[in-house]
Amino acid sequence: MTDTRRQLRALFLARFANSFGFVTLLTLLSTYINVLEPEGFVLGLFVTGLTLTQAVAVVPVAWAGDRFDKRAILMGGLALAAVAYAAFTFVETSWGFVLARGLQGIAATTAGLLSLALVGELARESERGNTIGMANSWRFAAAIGGSLSAGALYDAFGFGAVFGLLMVITAVAFLAVWRFVEPDETTITGFPFSDLALNRRIMTITSFRAQYAVAVTLVRNWVPIYAGLAAADGGLGWVNSATAVAIVISAEKFTNMLSQPYMGALSDRDGRAKYVFYGGLGYGLVAVLVPATPAIGAALGLPATYPFLGTLSAAFLPLVVLNGLLGVADSIREPASMALFADEGAGQGVASSFGVRSLVWRPGSVLAPLAAGWLTTEVGITWVFYLGAGAAFTGVAAFLGILAYSHGRDALTAW
Repeated sequence: MTDTRRQLRALFLARFANSFGFVTLLTLLSTYINVLEPEGFVLGLFVTGLTLTQAVAVVPVAWAGDRFDKRAILMGGLALAAVAYAAFTFVETSWGFVLARGLQGIAATTAGLLSLALVGELARESERGNTIGMANSWRFAAAIGGSLSAGALYDAFGFGAVFGLLMVITAVAFLAVWRFVEPDETTITGFPFSDLALNRRIMTITSFRAQYAVAVTLVRNWVPIYAGLAAADGGLGWVNSATAVAIVISAEKFTNMLSQPYMGALSDRDGRAKYVFYGGLGYGLVAVLVPATPAIGAALGLPATYPFLGTLSAAFLPLVVLNGLLGVADSIREPASMALFADEGAGQGVASSFGVRSLVWRPGSVLAPLAAGWLTTEVGITWVFYLGAGAAFTGVAAFLGILAYSHGRDALTAW
């Protein structure tokens, strides 16, 4: 029998590989936009092509994970991811990119949902937030490696080298899961979604999560677009420096990686609700400042030119700092939220519990990029961040209101 710690490490590696691919494509998103020149609705599909297929895949993947062997389905998701990365090497049109992103979305949902469900099952109840935080730290470490390697490899060798690396990392994760993770023998009959979707605590957290999805989808995806988009289109104009965009993305991933295990441990000790609320509030407060980075840089007299990166703008350092603060805010919320879903799904269908969590996220993550694409081309990219911040604020307001109605003055310490 494989020990639990070794199984967790293999699952952490699977989450590493899944995140590495996801963030690599996010890093190159502005590059693809500049090369393929999509506009309006098609520009929104550059993000939604992934999230739409993720939404479609959630329910069948979660049901299959609870009904059959999670390990086998996870391995299938990793194999499909390798196929998707190979497909990107043949992309030459905007619609080709959208289709490849859709395939990546199915693979990412399968690998992400099932690896998380297995982590939730293997973790001790008293350490679940900390263990999930550690799993997420691997995910964010991959995000840093993915963004930095994507920028450097693309600048030096082009797209082919980037996707070759992704296929190798995914293959290593596949082999680790096959070798070290035991077959999953738990079986949940029926359709646990129906009970878990109406679970009182899950319904409370989804009142926040459905709106927060809009905030994170917009801000996380549009920060690198804002950095790389031509100045004439409202961006900062770092068109020729994928490495600079990668540094901005990595700031958010780095702070999130460092904070997640600690914040998860605090949620194990103090309860989940307060960390969800304060993390969501902080995210909105930072997001609203992103469009002000040029003014902040100018007011502080910050340089516009940097060694190895060339001429960027005075907004570079403020954008790096603010994106790092977004990572801190999200690290306060995420392990507490994920541990809550694992707590409620234990013994009833943990894959379905995380499936509910993922499904609630999808409407915002699918529709928000379409709105952002329209705002970027018709109104101004600044309004994308204002919309994202507003969604975070309305989410935490709804969450606090429902908690107060259910638990009174001590709502944030109730659970």
